[in-house]
Amino acid sequence: MKKIICVLLLTSATAYLFAQDAKMDKILNAKEVERVEKILSADDMEGRATFTPGNDRAAAFIADEFKKAGLQTWNNSGTYIQQIPSMIGSRPTSLSAKFDGVPVDPKNIIVVSGKTDVQLNELSGLEKVTIAKGANLNAEARKYLGQASTKNYLVLVDTSFGLNFARLQPRGASAKSEKAVVFVLTSQDPKTFSVEAKFTEQKLQNVLGVLPGKSRPNEYVIFSGHYDHLGIRATKDKDGNVLADSIYNGANDDAAGTTAVIMLAKYFKQLNDNERTLIFVAFTAEEIGGYGAQYFSKQLVPEQVIAMFNLEMIGTQSKWGKNSAYITGYERTDMGKILQDNLKGTDFTFYPDPYFPMPSPSNLFFRSDNATLARLGVPAHTISTSKMEDPPEPNYHKVTDEIGTLDMDNMAMIIKAIAISSKGIISGQQTPSRVDVSNLNRPARN
Repeated sequence: MKKIICVLLLTSATAYLFAQDAKMDKILNAKEVERVEKILSADDMEGRATFTPGNDRAAAFIADEFKKAGLQTWNNSGTYIQQIPSMIGSRPTSLSAKFDGVPVDPKNIIVVSGKTDVQLNELSGLEKVTIAKGANLNAEARKYLGQASTKNYLVLVDTSFGLNFARLQPRGASAKSEKAVVFVLTSQDPKTFSVEAKFTEQKLQNVLGVLPGKSRPNEYVIFSGHYDHLGIRATKDKDGNVLADSIYNGANDDAAGTTAVIMLAKYFKQLNDNERTLIFVAFTAEEIGGYGAQYFSKQLVPEQVIAMFNLEMIGTQSKWGKNSAYITGYERTDMGKILQDNLKGTDFTFYPDPYFPMPSPSNLFFRSDNATLARLGVPAHTISTSKMEDPPEPNYHKVTDEIGTLDMDNMAMIIKAIAISSKGIISGQQTPSRVDVSNLNRPARN
């Protein structure tokens, strides 16, 4: 009788595993990966740049996929869109300045502000400073920008920096603040001056879906990727001619990661056996400073976040070829080892980040949306296949980052590997060690 019971239990377990495999193949397959990826990286998304209609369309599509999957909304808000407090656009809608009563060419002025209406003059209580010839332009600029929360600055930048002056223009947006930094490319030291600039408030939005945990609802496992990219830019060939294709589709960066998040949401919802709560989130504004991930991360209690799987550029084969990916910060927790142990018996391998160590702050562990939670001790890691040698893979941040450059079969295998390897964490049977926050500024021991 005992033998019969054992056989029946083994048969039942085997049938269950086969059923899971069938469900996995039905949901996590190359055809479905291509469907989602094609929509996110299509030309009509216009490169998904932050603060653009294309970015809004991408957010709406992701929200609709979460709805179709049957996910709940965050805090039962009734919407999958997480609105981020308005920020101030980096480029003014109007800009003018005068030095000793004489107008200054607007192209020689950059205003960085956290308020919509900037009006400054020599009586405004701002500090006038100079970046002289031979100085480190970027380092000096960062110094004043870092102090901008406490005072206004007028920064006179020597004309010898003419070729690099435009690089001081921020790409993204600023949090609301009453202070401003005004950079002026000039050889003058004016006795009187006035600067006026107007900016618009701009909205940011993450997209979140939730699958509540059955027995551990207050323990969170996060699957994330960023859906924004670089938008439309005038692109030139080596001879300076503007190319017809100026849409940065961002198929790999990071429509691929966002596609994986959507696919995993559908798969785990169908399994419906997660003991811990799963949060699926598509971040905005990664390309301009990681604002989406920063805001989202601050809404959580770090101690309640058990693990974060951040998926970044998984559409191409890694340096090891098919059925492989690397994990940034592998040496900082035992999460990578847990995932690899859970893949025993498969042909897939998770490797430590091959580009570690890199000179700080270039370490990939701190260059993606996992960083905010990792700095708070959460085992938050990025999984990627992108080749980040110097130079990086040829389509990185190029108009050529299009769906035709991706390997859909391999991408589906990576998503399956993430699904399989994460199950022990999702079930509550495995808990990764925390990041040692006292040692973040030094390379961790291997």
